[in-house]
Amino acid sequence: MKTRRFHLLAATASAAALALGAGSAWSQAAGYPNKPVRLIVPFAPGGFTDVVARILGQRLSVAMGQQFVIENKAGAGSTIGTDFAAKSAPDGYTLVMISTTHVISPWIYKNMPYDPIKGFVPVSKLVDSPYVLLVNPKVQANNVREFIALAKAAPDSIRYASSGNGSSQHLMGGLFASMTGTKLQHVPYRGSAGAATDLVAGVVESSFAGVPNALAQVPQGRLKALAVTTSKRIPQLPDVPTLQEAGVPGYEASVWLALLAPAGTPRDIVLRLNIEIAKLMDNAETKKAMYDAGVEISLSTPEALGTYMVQEMERWGKVVKEAGVKME
Repeated sequence: MKTRRFHLLAATASAAALALGAGSAWSQAAGYPNKPVRLIVPFAPGGFTDVVARILGQRLSVAMGQQFVIENKAGAGSTIGTDFAAKSAPDGYTLVMISTTHVISPWIYKNMPYDPIKGFVPVSKLVDSPYVLLVNPKVQANNVREFIALAKAAPDSIRYASSGNGSSQHLMGGLFASMTGTKLQHVPYRGSAGAATDLVAGVVESSFAGVPNALAQVPQGRLKALAVTTSKRIPQLPDVPTLQEAGVPGYEASVWLALLAPAGTPRDIVLRLNIEIAKLMDNAETKKAMYDAGVEISLSTPEALGTYMVQEMERWGKVVKEAGVKME
């Protein structure tokens, strides 16, 4: 049975298609895609965004009859891959999967090579997910209060790994340090997979990591999960408290993923993609794959995503300033 959300998306797309007039533009979308589509992931392979991109890309390939090829272009807080997408032809054959980092980077980097809002056409919001405060088993803390006590006893002795300067992981840690009055040493990596590897190895002591990384390590005892960053516990880790429950009142943050196209991409193609995404996300197998990846499906119209991105950019700008997060 199709969800109410899908009916809303389909109705929105249908109305927009009628507004295009004689239908010549919509017929263009009917022939789309007629060659492979590049789906740029501006992060390293194996990370949170990459996992979701591969699930989506595989299913879009089946649904639309052409390969959606994942290309990882990591670095500089996701700005390298995103800049590549921004400067690509606006024909629907280059898309980019962004994360919350997309609206954080402008507050971290002085000279952005693209406009994070005007440089793109929103396609659809995709998923939401908490992060998990993970620590190496050698860390003598079994809960958040003990972790805070350790950090306060020896400022800058506890390192937290992230997928890079200006990343969501970076901000999660900065916000935590600000709200708890602790001093943690930020260690940026070129991707969350590398950060997770060194966390398991004990090179760094902690990290605010995506749920997929937590699920890959916590059940086997290779890492300890102290808390999740959202206001509610998650079904994949039901025994792990929220940071609010664990002693950090008011802490609430999540990461989201969305699909964008370069500015100027035809609206009919954007709407076609939006409809196909809504249909495949309503599929039971896709829902299970996303659940197993530790994310919650959260779709939108292109217009709603555009509004949401502006709101999130303002919100994270305040976090950057209040937490005093700076480039290392």
